[in-house]
Amino acid sequence: MLTTEFVEHVLATIPGRTVGLVGDLFLDRYFDIDAGLNEPSVETGLTAYQVTGVRCYPGALGTVLNNLAALGVGRIHPVTVIGDDGEGYELRKALAKLPAVVADDIVVSAARRTPTYSKPMLSENGAVRELNRLDTKNRTPTPRAVEDEILKRLDAAWESFDAVIVLDQVSEAECGVITTRVRERLAELGDRDPAKFVLADSRERIGLFRNVCVKPNMDECRKAIPNPDTGDEDEEGLFQSRCIELIQFHHCRWVFGTAGEKGIFLTRATSDHGWGGYLIPAYPVSGPIDICGAGDSCSAGIACAMTAGAAPEQAAAFGNLVASITVQQIGVTGTATPDQVRARWREILR
Repeated sequence: MLTTEFVEHVLATIPGRTVGLVGDLFLDRYFDIDAGLNEPSVETGLTAYQVTGVRCYPGALGTVLNNLAALGVGRIHPVTVIGDDGEGYELRKALAKLPAVVADDIVVSAARRTPTYSKPMLSENGAVRELNRLDTKNRTPTPRAVEDEILKRLDAAWESFDAVIVLDQVSEAECGVITTRVRERLAELGDRDPAKFVLADSRERIGLFRNVCVKPNMDECRKAIPNPDTGDEDEEGLFQSRCIELIQFHHCRWVFGTAGEKGIFLTRATSDHGWGGYLIPAYPVSGPIDICGAGDSCSAGIACAMTAGAAPEQAAAFGNLVASITVQQIGVTGTATPDQVRARWREILR
């Protein structure tokens, strides 16, 4: 499905492409803690952890952005909203370090908080472990004025996008960037411009997207199709049935169903396979793996391949190739550079 020539074609093409990003942009903030410096709190008697370093990175939509930048995409254009707060300042600083990011349509609003995952990382006895994460999210509905601004910027930027990745990260309905109105506008734009590749990813609401491609995993399919009437009993069969039902009844274009180490179950509305689909196998890896961010790296790979003229089958295989690199990066949210992609492909060919 992939060839050396095609892999090189994708890597040579994407520096001239623009990928739009729409959705929830988080700050990932790591607190490095040295257990050897622990102090008792005079006020509470509890252990006061001593932070020796603070590291800030773009997260959620920013993880997709990191992967697009690492792969070498020429222009990465997010349409999103963050807060007018300290976390937003740190996030903008982190984005400024990345190449190719067009930050003009990152709306800064005093009406929202910058969504933040704060991750205490405790170093003790030569090992590092993550303590309980602290999540800061907006838990009130996104104001209509903020929605209006997002919609205006999305409309203005749409024509410049060669492909679009949508990330609905916030679990609370109507509290993130991808509200009902924004999702409906994406459906309108997808219907108006069917040749443009749009890939949506959503933790809670994948079944609500229309006229775009979607990338669900098993849990996300289960939420969209809770009781498929299929007769299948095994988990893999149920997952594939749910992917097919997303096509049959939810008006999606293609479903890229991510099945972990098995690969991607790919299906579409009309094909020689009817309502069925077929598995694009993952590339096997050996040794320890860390799946953190693997789905986002896969999305980036799929979109890059589609902007280079790939068929969806080739794009899914390229997404699998990129993810096979990032899952081998332990303890970090991995990315894949062109040189790493080439090296991994040569390894597969051996």
